[in-house]
Amino acid sequence: QVQLVESGGGLVQPGGSLRLTCAASGFTFSIYAMSWYRQAPGKARESVAAISSGGNTNYADSVKGRFTISRDNAKNTVYLQMNSLKPEDTAVYYCYRAGDVWGQGTQVTVSS
Repeated sequence: QVQLVESGGGLVQPGGSLRLTCAASGFTFSIYAMSWYRQAPGKARESVAAISSGGNTNYADSVKGRFTISRDNAKNTVYLQMNSLKPEDTAVYYCYRAGDVWGQGTQVTVSS
């Protein structure tokens, strides 16, 4: 079945880095755009970054210059490299594929 599994979240100090991984299975990964979303407590889920099947990327203004989305079609995996993390980046991060396919989420907490 179609599945997205995130990993790589955790607790990090402000200014630190994390790399999130989303492993996809059950569909032809290479033909789909993939995205990362996040949801902070009490807030709506928001788009963070997206990458097309051809590798074109776009980012939310709040993360531009700090986050990088990438994909490895040979491994059916999409990544989110997060640098210079801020407390306001604290959220559950979700991997998403068109057609309402979501992962289970991974918690990222930025705190000293």
